[in-house]
Amino acid sequence: MNADETSRYVRLRVDLVLEVQEADALTGAALERIAADEFMPQEERAHAEAAVREDDSEALAYLVDPTDLIVDVPGVELAQASWSTESVEYDPESMEWELDEEDGVFDEKEDDSA
Repeated sequence: MNADETSRYVRLRVDLVLEVQEADALTGAALERIAADEFMPQEERAHAEAAVREDDSEALAYLVDPTDLIVDVPGVELAQASWSTESVEYDPESMEWELDEEDGVFDEKEDDSA
């Protein structure tokens, strides 16, 4: 591939940390989505339901499809996608979780003019 061909591809990285405030609501919604999936084989359905009941991150994975972010974006076509969910220990005060300028965060004190 030459430079013109490779520049047509853009990697979009999104990293979200979500707080599950109502685990029962999350699990229930995921179970409803699984039950409504007419193409899911019964054996896979049983496995999915068990996983969703055991792990909030599994429930979230059945409800969120990051490709939905670009479905209505004009002029682009999805070339490849992958994502995962996992439970994490989160401490908003930790430097590990601090976003930097490359992540699009700016100092709010500098932008008081808005």
